[in-house]
Amino acid sequence: MAGAAGDVKALFSSLKSAYVATPTKLKIIDLYVFYALCTAVIQVVYMALVGSFPFNAFLSGFLSCVGTAVLAVCLRMQVNPKNKEFKELSLERAFADFVLANLVLHLVIMNFLG
Repeated sequence: MAGAAGDVKALFSSLKSAYVATPTKLKIIDLYVFYALCTAVIQVVYMALVGSFPFNAFLSGFLSCVGTAVLAVCLRMQVNPKNKEFKELSLERAFADFVLANLVLHLVIMNFLG
């Protein structure tokens, strides 16, 4: 059992040292993804406690949070300097794609509300 605790400690220390080297832009995007997912969890807990009378409203809010988090992860992949697939893509283009995709996502969600 002591060996497993040492392995977990080594894993967390390596993750921490790797995350320290992460650029600030990516850390900000990570915080945004974390915020969006926490909001989705809060909505699920609220629905479980209070009820889901306007289910379309709950579903719209939940899908908005999850969809925004997914789009932010895509933005993070595009602006990550270590990712070789998106080297020719500029930061402005990646952010414009993110904003446009969010606009389309939220227009669909507003349409789903009724």
